Amino acid sequence: MNRLYPPIRENRHFMLPTGHQHTLYVEECGTPEGIPVVFLHGGPGSGCESWHRQFFDPERYRIVLFDQRGCGRSTPHAQLEHNTTWELVADMERIRTHLGIDKWMIFGGSWGSTLGLAYAETHPERVLGLILRGIFLARPADVRWFYQEGADRVFPDYWKDFLAPIPEPERDDLLAAYHRRLTGQNEIARMQAAKAWAYWEGRAVNLQPLGSTVDHFSNPYTAMSVARLESHYFVNRAFLEPDQLLRDAHRIANIPGMIIHGRYDMICPLNQAYELHQAWPEAEFIIVPDCGHGASEPGIQSMLIKATDFMADQFS
Repeated sequence: MNRLYPPIRENRHFMLPTGHQHTLYVEECGTPEGIPVVFLHGGPGSGCESWHRQFFDPERYRIVLFDQRGCGRSTPHAQLEHNTTWELVADMERIRTHLGIDKWMIFGGSWGSTLGLAYAETHPERVLGLILRGIFLARPADVRWFYQEGADRVFPDYWKDFLAPIPEPERDDLLAAYHRRLTGQNEIARMQAAKAWAYWEGRAVNLQPLGSTVDHFSNPYTAMSVARLESHYFVNRAFLEPDQLLRDAHRIANIPGMIIHGRYDMICPLNQAYELHQAWPEAEFIIVPDCGHGASEPGIQSMLIKATDFMADQFS
């Protein structure tokens, strides 16, 4: 089984203003002469972690990571204003131009796959290749599965805790109920909702819950950005037109791509990856058995390392 590359030290990091209140944390590692690749974290709102660098051979890749608006080390924290899919796409172009990169690879999972598709379909001329994991198409039905009806039948014990902050009369639309609390003025209710939202997600990420993953999502700082940003994006349908990512998949038909998805993904069920492959048959489609959603799953990690090594062979 292919394992993560050993821990990699950053070469440098910097803060990049966007001109719209937000300032982005950006870092580079690997070799400056390598194949440029940008890592797109999940959420929205999760932020990057140091182990995210380890999916790439540091002797062959120039690795770019950044915390998207409102999360991680970007500022202001959990800010919703001027925070949309298309502003994130513009941020990626801002980073690419700032770094003097002509074309780069896109590597993204979960929400990172959503953003990666949105970027690549908008700027296909800037994309060398795509490695996408845990596909999330961000359609209302995809959101409803995890936040209203679907995953609750798989995790009824976890679901009870997710329901706890919401009174019975409001439970017919949990997304709206959570959004009201997460954007309200009651600080105690806001934090209570953020913790319950993030805890629900953290417990469902892996086929077998990992303490490190649950701890990451349960951290109050991370929980607030994950819950506020996810609810903000989801009530606004991720700022996408209906079926936009599938509709525009023809724009990336000539870009090398790999779709990697866990068979037992309970956050983003396999049908989303399957439908993407139907719209983008040129991409290689890999279903990983005995795996859930997270990039922390050993089988998912192994396949992602194989994918980045394969792409490095092709582009070098």
